[in-house]
Formats: sequence, C-alpha cells, structure tokens
Amino acid sequence: MSGTVIVTDSTASIPPELAAARGIVVVPLQVVIGAQVLDEGADGATPDVVAQALADFVPVSTSRPNPASMAEVYERLAREGADEIVSVHISGDMSGTFESAQLASAQVSVPVTCVDSRQVGAATGYAALSAADTVDAGGSASEAAQAARERAASATSLFYVDTLEYLRRGGRIGAAAAILGGALSVKPLLSITDGKVANLERVRTGARALARLEDLAVEAAGEEPVDVYVAHLANAERAEQLASKLADRLVDNLEGREIWCGELGAVLGAHVGPGMVAVCVAPRLG
Repeated sequence: MSGTVIVTDSTASIPPELAAARGIVVVPLQVVIGAQVLDEGADGATPDVVAQALADFVPVSTSRPNPASMAEVYERLAREGADEIVSVHISGDMSGTFESAQLASAQVSVPVTCVDSRQVGAATGYAALSAADTVDAGGSASEAAQAARERAASATSLFYVDTLEYLRRGGRIGAAAAILGGALSVKPLLSITDGKVANLERVRTGARALARLEDLAVEAAGEEPVDVYVAHLANAERAEQLASKLADRLVDNLEGREIWCGELGAVLGAHVGPGMVAVCVAPRLG
C-alpha cells in the first residue's frame, strides 16, 4: 500500500467487497446491546441482531471508535506504506467519530485530512468512493478530500420511519417531535439537512410515504447522472418496491448503473428502528 489511502467508517454503507476492491479502509463503530459491545459488521452487530433487540425491548445504544483505535489504524497504514490519509466520516453532529478522527490525526506520524461529510449512510459512502476515484486518477490528498466534500454536499438523503421514538431515544430529535408524530399516527418523512435530522413532511400511511419518497428522489435527481441507494431495516419488500420504481423513472440518470438496495447497517438501524426505508440520491461529479 502506498500513496494516499482513503479511510471511512462502517456507517458509510459501502459493501465490504467494494471497499476491499477500492482499497478503502473501514473503521467499525460499536453497538451496545444490553451489556454486550459489538463491532458493526457481519461478525458482530448486524441489522438483524439490532432489529430483534429493539423488538424485544433490549437496551441498544451505539459508540464511536475512540481516538486511540483510530490512531492505530492510521499508524498501521503508515507502516504499510501510506504517504497520506483522507478520512471521511459520518456527520459530526450525529456522531463523535469525526472528532475521534481529528484527535487521532494530531497524534500520528502520517498526514491525515479529516472530512466531516455532514451526511449519514450511503451519502458518506459515495463521498469516500469519490475520494478514491480522485486518488485513482492521480489526484492529491487535498483534491480527494475536496471531492468527498463536494459529493456529500450534493447528495440528498431522505427516509421515513414507523415511529420517531428511536430517534428520540438517541437524542437525534426532540421529545416534542416524537410525541407529535406518535399522537397523529403518521409516518414522518425526514431528511439530513446541514448534518442533522430534519423534519420534512408527514404522511398518513407507509404506502404514501413510499410514494412520496419516490417523487422526492426523482426531483432530487433532476437531469443529472446520479447514483442511488435504497436502504431499509426489516422492511425489504417496500425497499425493493421503491428501488424498482426508481430504476424505471431514473433510467436516463443511472446510465446503466444499478440501484443499490440493502439493509441499513446496525449502528444507524439502532437509531431509526424497524420499518425504516431510506433513499440516497448522489449526483456524480463531473
């Protein structure tokens, strides 16, 4: 390994085989289920495990990687030949992961540029992939970091949840919003705005929420070439329906690329709860 290496975290939703193929190093966040602490991933905290724990009312929380563990990753990469590192992470307003990266970067022997994507999930992943594209094309670390920022800033992240309760428990929205959503028996449509969860609209049923997500995603794509990711937690059928409809409506924007459709990672899943469906529309950089 030599040159500039891209690092991201497990919330970025990059499939492990793709991260390996692109040389992107993924640092896991942790999920705390009861008294058990597990790394996010196939050998630890999986979406199914988290969904079942939430359904069983087992306490579930999440934890960032600490600065020492981030520093260990950076130093390992330096020993393996990395000259510079670009570390792209979930919004600093949603997780302490970016702060851990910053603290770690000041302790290591290799230059590290930390990027707060101001996004979550696939939007962070697409930012990391754009950074890797830039490096592969011969770009510098600073150019790769800028590509990540631009890709993340242009992305639209939308989702609906069956209940706001899980977001309230995690401190991602206020108690008043959660009470209002429950009282009206609505399906809240939410977005990521300036790095935070923002209320977008409220609809009465899951079917209407899905239709509205579809329209909003098409609107976000406009006439541009885009990548699209549809994610869910314990709601595969509706996610696949959404992905299929978007594939038909965005055929020109996709330019032959497939829509990714999969289950949300365990860390993000712990904060939104079963039933969630999300879509990320990420315009491609020119």
